[in-house]
Amino acid sequence: MIAEKPQYPGQCMLCKQTFNKAQMARHLRKCVIQNQGETGMSVKMFHLVVEGNHMPMYWLHVEIPGALTLEHLDGFLRDIWLECCGHLSCFTIDGQRYSVHPAEDMLFGPREKTMGQKLYKELGPGTKFQYEYDYGSTTELKLRVVEFRERLVKNPGITLLARNEPPAWTCAKCGKSATQIQTTGWGLDIDSVFCEACVGDDEEEGYLPLVNSPRTGVCGYCG
Repeated sequence: MIAEKPQYPGQCMLCKQTFNKAQMARHLRKCVIQNQGETGMSVKMFHLVVEGNHMPMYWLHVEIPGALTLEHLDGFLRDIWLECCGHLSCFTIDGQRYSVHPAEDMLFGPREKTMGQKLYKELGPGTKFQYEYDYGSTTELKLRVVEFRERLVKNPGITLLARNEPPAWTCAKCGKSATQIQTTGWGLDIDSVFCEACVGDDEEEGYLPLVNSPRTGVCGYCG
């Protein structure tokens, strides 16, 4: 018997309805237009889908003006999913790396560019690209341009369109709902998540709260 493919549900932030991950992009194409006002600025917007690399249960749909920069997108991703200790980060688009502090000399590949590049100059419909946060205990994300559309916007900025529902994890000891993750330093492991009762007064191991982010359990990230 073939196992069912995980659904990874999430909520549309515009209409508050819940859809499976595979259904959300199709829903948002209609919902974004239905929920825009009749007045505002005509702005060219990128619709992006973002997910954890090898962690597909964590995903976002984001809308961002094409006139903003990769640095603006970097700041948004840090705020919603990643920031813990001010680590370095970079995007990679078609083999070209973009960072806040570009390395002057690269052993392999083209020289790094700054994240100050405007999105409309670097991305196009269907573009797939990558993002890394923290070069030590790295959290990797995959991004894809779903659509590049022009529409009326009152306050042109970055908008969270949809987000995955928090995954349900079970305690590795008792099977109840897990809320804590043992701080191995390398992220999520089903053998390292526990309920508060099983954590108890264990002072020999460190724990962090399980949070709705692909960086849960890494470094000192608490959401």
